[in-house]
Amino acid sequence: VSRPMTIDDVVTKTGITLAVLCAVGVVSYFLVSANIALAMPFTLVGALGGLALVLVATFGRKQDNPAIVLSYAALEGLFLGAVSFVIANFTVSGANAGALIGQAILGTIGVFAGMLIVYKTGAIRVTPKFTRMLVAAMVGALVLMLGNLVISIFGSHDGGPLRNGGTLAIVFSLVMIAIAAFSFLLDFDAADQMIRAGAPEKAAWGVALGLTVTLVWLY
Repeated sequence: VSRPMTIDDVVTKTGITLAVLCAVGVVSYFLVSANIALAMPFTLVGALGGLALVLVATFGRKQDNPAIVLSYAALEGLFLGAVSFVIANFTVSGANAGALIGQAILGTIGVFAGMLIVYKTGAIRVTPKFTRMLVAAMVGALVLMLGNLVISIFGSHDGGPLRNGGTLAIVFSLVMIAIAAFSFLLDFDAADQMIRAGAPEKAAWGVALGLTVTLVWLY
């Protein structure tokens, strides 16, 4: 008989998931640094494979499957390692790659910690209305990103209006950071509700998946 889930289970499962992501990310980064031709396949396989697993976990109700969660972490590590190298060494040319990546990691951790404090203090409460508004914002952001992707492929060579470094791109990036940050509140609330409801210990993998998805998005 499975025992009820605890906060320790959430911390442990999330830690294991992030450890796999970081390990694969480091390997991916150094493989791409040795052979830049690997950047594109690593990025595509990691991004598309990770998206496919999230869809399988969500619609197939397999969020608590550790194999799916850890496979997602590995694929996202592959993606993030390749993307981090390209951005740090080519997109932002002349910048210190280590410092740039370090700032992104510290910023992500800082936002995570800040939103955890906000949630624990009750400064922002997760209500049904808040959830609906945030989901609507996510859908809107996704539509905008897809539209920008189409523009960048067929009509623009600078990444599209949302990625060309202009004022609109900066505003969009700030909005995306805000949406990702508030998404942590949904993850924290989901974990709280599961613990109070006495969900089985295996359900902690689903919380770990949700937190990892949000962390990757924010980074």
